[in-house]
Amino acid sequence: METDNELVTATWRKAKASGDNGGSCVEVAPLSGGRVAVRDSKDRTGPALVFTAPEWAAFKDGMAKGEFDF
Repeated sequence: METDNELVTATWRKAKASGDNGGSCVEVAPLSGGRVAVRDSKDRTGPALVFTAPEWAAFKDGMAKGEFDF
């Protein structure tokens, strides 16, 4: 599957604010077609969620507006 190949070769990154907290955060990677993959930094060989460009844009917009604040 093409997405599986992309996930293996993707350039993953995590927020600088996460610092060195033992890996307790998520990582994101850009994929083809504007898609974005998200994975658990503690389980780098585990599953990843893949979002379309519009889904990722809606999530980022919600984060910027504080819609997910507890």
